[in-house]
Amino acid sequence: MRDRRYVQDLTTDELEQELIIRRREERLERVRRVGALRAVDTMLVPDPGTPYESSFPATAGRAAGLPSGFALWRERVLIAIEFAALIGLVAVIASLALNVRRINRDWKEQYVLEPGPTPTATAVIRPSILPGGHEPPPSQGGEAQPISAAPRVAIPSPGPRSATRLAIPAIKIDVPVVEGVDWEQLKRGAGHLVGSANPGERGNCFIAGHNDIYGEIFRDLEELKIGDEILVYAGQQVFRYIVRATRIVEPDDLSVMEPTSTPILTLLTCYPYMIDSHRLVVIAELDV
Repeated sequence: MRDRRYVQDLTTDELEQELIIRRREERLERVRRVGALRAVDTMLVPDPGTPYESSFPATAGRAAGLPSGFALWRERVLIAIEFAALIGLVAVIASLALNVRRINRDWKEQYVLEPGPTPTATAVIRPSILPGGHEPPPSQGGEAQPISAAPRVAIPSPGPRSATRLAIPAIKIDVPVVEGVDWEQLKRGAGHLVGSANPGERGNCFIAGHNDIYGEIFRDLEELKIGDEILVYAGQQVFRYIVRATRIVEPDDLSVMEPTSTPILTLLTCYPYMIDSHRLVVIAELDV
């Protein structure tokens, strides 16, 4: 039994004996701690050559917060599902890109290599929204027609001063211009709004074109800068316009089609690419 007297009441021999006892107790405590740590290491650290799953007792794995066999399989299944979803997304994007390329190739074969129907005069109704979009108009049943199945219709005959060609050197555009801005007319190239000014005349010469189907003729229209040159042909006569402004408008903003008191050119296409929620407008002034 340890001596409970105060230090000042002990003799020198008694003090030495008390120190020996305390040192012995401290050594025993350290030995117990080292033994406990070695026991834990023996339980959690696998021996060389022992399979991973069998080297961890079930209770030790749960106590250490390690995943069970079911949790490991669940993680593998989730990773496999995510990988499959990524592959599916890539396949959808690739399919969409191939369809767009096929549509543009068909357009070039049909309207560039082969002549279209003979132009005839027809009644034209002013559109209620700005032309554009990559969805064909609805059929009589109310459903949108497939792009490849939409019937071809006659195009209004151009007048002697009507626009016949549009060239923009800065973005390497050189396309034919037809009369009208309806779906069927924009299949053949850029469309001149019937009733708007002819090239070189005072007023608003309005021309629209697709940016993501049927040749993507206005695909790079957004790259035009102030001061770039636009050439509009009326037969053999050419008129030079200079870009003065660009705008993004809503599809129902018909103000860009209104007549003007000065000779300007308005080019219009859908925006942004493959989304077509708005319209990109380029306004150019006649260079005289």
